[in-house]
Amino acid sequence: MTTAQLTSPYQHYVYAYPHKTAYRRLSDRPALRSLWAAQDKSALALYLHIPFCEVRCGFCNLFTRIGAPDGLTGAYLDALHRQAGAVREALGDSEPVRFATAAFGGGTPTFLTAAELERLCDIAEQGMGADLRAIPLSVEASPATATADRLSVLAERGTTRLSLGIQSFIDSEARAAVRPQRRADVEAALARIRDTAIRVLNIDLIYGIDGQTEQTWLRSLDAALAWQPEELYLYPLYVRPLTGLDRHRAADGPDPDWDAQRLRLYRAGRDHLIARGYTQQSMRMFRRTDAPQQGADDYACQSDGMIGLGCGARSYTADLHYSFDYAVGMHEIRGIIDDYVATTDFARAEVGYRMDPHEARRRHLLQSLLQAEGLPFEDYEARFGTTPLDDFGPELHRLADRGWLAEAASAHLRLTPEGLAHSDAVGPELFSPAVQAAMAAYEKK
Repeated sequence: MTTAQLTSPYQHYVYAYPHKTAYRRLSDRPALRSLWAAQDKSALALYLHIPFCEVRCGFCNLFTRIGAPDGLTGAYLDALHRQAGAVREALGDSEPVRFATAAFGGGTPTFLTAAELERLCDIAEQGMGADLRAIPLSVEASPATATADRLSVLAERGTTRLSLGIQSFIDSEARAAVRPQRRADVEAALARIRDTAIRVLNIDLIYGIDGQTEQTWLRSLDAALAWQPEELYLYPLYVRPLTGLDRHRAADGPDPDWDAQRLRLYRAGRDHLIARGYTQQSMRMFRRTDAPQQGADDYACQSDGMIGLGCGARSYTADLHYSFDYAVGMHEIRGIIDDYVATTDFARAEVGYRMDPHEARRRHLLQSLLQAEGLPFEDYEARFGTTPLDDFGPELHRLADRGWLAEAASAHLRLTPEGLAHSDAVGPELFSPAVQAAMAAYEKK
């Protein structure tokens, strides 16, 4: 049996590096003004986090709570407004501050009422100075909360992309994932979205659900394709600690049969979409070939310069990634939200991970390599003065030996199709020993 066969393809979804389980309390509580003083502020990303959902899906380990007592969403927006004021002051006015892209995530931002969504946009625009009608603005939603009044607000305020978490068009599969919904309601939500001026629709689907077959998976894909979404994200199901599906988790580690099933479904979905005019952007993301581009020309995910507002958001400078406390369990999340709402002083970073030059190189490699287009050597050399092989030769050779990394033709690193399929094993392979140790020491709560 090969090394690749011995390695589970599903170890860790790397949407950001380092993961927040590597963050720790910052004893010196650095002032935001000092953190941002020397940073390039000409093409920042802005992220506003809303930690509320109408229901928590069985697979979800996001920082969110179910429902909100009377007055909590208003109090949360009050805190968000205070935080925006402190952060905008910390950015200073000695040089122009410009946002190149913005996103509202969660949780479910559309859990907020239409009036509260107006206020959220005001915080981004008036509080932070982001021109939402002039930059890409992505918003996450659920079918139940994608109501006409909310969608009208989002479209009028400049939303260019709406991401709808559907997971499955098969009602029995949705129930198996502990996501109570009816297909008729999902279709109605999609119709409302298509009636707006929001030009990019993304649909999230999940494979690996109990009872799912290749036939039902393709039926879900075809149901999504009927709406001609500009983007589709295909997620493998994970069963994580402290989630609704955790009780089904195998105690003895990876399940080879389930791994094989998810790989089969991934490949079937990938091939199905590519045959129907979609381009693969990463293991998860597929974009319709004629879809409008969303990313700003001068912003890249590998860059520093992220401003996160909200108790679950993270911010990035070149030297420090920072946020607030992190948890998965509902009781702890509620406590963190309550603490955030009660906070009056947002001028300092409280929890984070200090990025040394080697971690910065590692992050750039990870964020680039997990995209289908890969990493040109010249981009890396221009930023760091070295090559990826200089800095990460042994790790890259291991990936190549497994058949996951293509030959460095024209000095360009790119995962093979099999490497993309194993992205959730490739990412952890490149975590630094320090990050691995910090994540392992994190106490789930």
